[in-house]
Amino acid sequence: MKYKIINRRKLFAVTISDIIGYILFSPLKILRKNPLIEKNINEILIIRTAYVGDILMTLPMLRPLKEKFPHARITFIASKDGAGLLRGNPYIDTILNFNPFWFYKASLRDYISFISKIRSEQFDLAIEARGDIRELFFIVLFLRARLKLSYGFGGGAYLLTHVVPFTGMKHRIEYHLDLIRSLGCTTDGIDWGVYLEDSERKKVKEILKAKGIKKPFISVHPGARLTLKRWSVEGYAALGDMIAKELGIPLVMLGSERERELVNRIVNKMMFKPIVLAGRLNLRELAGFLAESALLICNDSAPMHIAAAMKTPTIGIFGPSKSLETAPYGSNCRVVEKDFPCRFSCDETKCRNKDYHGCMNAISSHDVFNAIKDFIV
Repeated sequence: MKYKIINRRKLFAVTISDIIGYILFSPLKILRKNPLIEKNINEILIIRTAYVGDILMTLPMLRPLKEKFPHARITFIASKDGAGLLRGNPYIDTILNFNPFWFYKASLRDYISFISKIRSEQFDLAIEARGDIRELFFIVLFLRARLKLSYGFGGGAYLLTHVVPFTGMKHRIEYHLDLIRSLGCTTDGIDWGVYLEDSERKKVKEILKAKGIKKPFISVHPGARLTLKRWSVEGYAALGDMIAKELGIPLVMLGSERERELVNRIVNKMMFKPIVLAGRLNLRELAGFLAESALLICNDSAPMHIAAAMKTPTIGIFGPSKSLETAPYGSNCRVVEKDFPCRFSCDETKCRNKDYHGCMNAISSHDVFNAIKDFIV
């Protein structure tokens, strides 16, 4: 089995786990032949319980699945944070909210309750989209599903009936599309699957009017879930002043409630004061707001993928994360990054480079401003 695991200790643990798993589960696999996937698919389950950006990159699977199996009901398991973006998607019949304890702070009681609920359902096909041994072991193992499809590059392939081979690193959207291509789905064109209601778009326009924001304007979202993924406060402040001075375009600073302090630190270092909406928009309003933006500048984060989904030009500032897998997806998107040799071995939680955070610190405001010129002259 070819793995996609950076941490050596995790790789060793997964390898040992797989050896034991194959020994225990092989007799069952010999006795039970895997049926063809194309036959009698009426209930489909998709599992993507990680973070908002990861859930978004799973959504392009949905339309091809529905086209291949038009009479099938699709159930989507998503984290509570990301589930809101699924609302209104015509390809999803049921949304199940679940925050797993291996990604979020959640109780064992919540997990047991969820497993009891999901085991009461019968699925013809379950697709675990992440290739994560934790989701395979703690969710897929307990499913009453005739067919179980995923990758084995994170371990746990012995828990599946169908494994898609890992052929090398690529964008995560392509990983997801490869899963459904193995089912015979046609994947021409991308439907991101984020559908806003007219009332939500109207509310965004009311916010623009109330704040006196006139188009075109540039949005900046300086936050990220992991600290190492964040470009510097000084970099964003200098960039904001360059945009105001050189382009004269309104600048709007975005962020969650938790990121207000970060946004305020940036604004306090700027000569030209932007409009601040940090903590003012929920996730769906953020999607609508980004749809109105001429450009989004941000780190590798959920808003980056939301902007790409809304077809908004996007500049992603990348440090330790791998743009090959998680860059904003689309021809109107750009990445600003520096080629540090440690990037592909970094687990993004702890910098082990002597030049601490060097991959981000090496990016200048001029580097990002030059990328803006691809979109705004």
